[in-house]
Amino acid sequence: MPVIKTLLIEDENLARRELRTLLQAHPFVDIVGEAVSPKEALELIDSLNPSLIFLDVNLRGGTGFDVLQALPTPAPDVIFTTAHADFAVQAFDFNAVDYLLKPVEPARLALALRKIGRDSSHDKTHDLPLEADSRILIKEADSCCFVRLVEISLIESEGNYSRIHTGHASYLVHKSLSSVEARLPPRLFFRANRSQIINLGAINHLEPWFSNTLRATLEGDVVVEFSRRASLDFRESQGL
Repeated sequence: MPVIKTLLIEDENLARRELRTLLQAHPFVDIVGEAVSPKEALELIDSLNPSLIFLDVNLRGGTGFDVLQALPTPAPDVIFTTAHADFAVQAFDFNAVDYLLKPVEPARLALALRKIGRDSSHDKTHDLPLEADSRILIKEADSCCFVRLVEISLIESEGNYSRIHTGHASYLVHKSLSSVEARLPPRLFFRANRSQIINLGAINHLEPWFSNTLRATLEGDVVVEFSRRASLDFRESQGL
């Protein structure tokens, strides 16, 4: 991956130091400057021409969105690093690459940087696969929330979209089931049939069913019937 000229825009000295420390694990990231206010940030962007900025929401004398509204064209890639989950939808409206909550997790930082690498090679046709401990951002109307993969028990096809079920809620995401499946870690999720993907960790009971198929009972007494092909694949993968 080529060197990425990077600017840190963060008003807290400790947070900047922590981010610098995390970024040491990614030698292709060249930190060329730091800014604590929108005014200082825009001056440095103009003079240093960074390819990437790490941006906090709260800055001295303004906000990160003041910076975004005044960015030149073409604009650098933006990764938010903030303690506030409430502004994620607004951030993605500005085409932010990612939205990291403090304290920033090394694995999430690495994933965000891999997105930069994907975009720089102009390959935007596929999202990167998720790790088992990943969180996904789900948008609903004018709000959003983060959901951990391990909290998801079932994902179902709903027309051209997919519905994600957790133990306490369900969310409609504007992606096909196949598109969602492509990002899921296979050791955690399994395609049980054409319209349902289950979290293997959510299976409470598994039993033989008609025509040599399988039937699983998930948390909350949700029943999922495996297709014949999926039943065979599952038996082979689990050594049954």
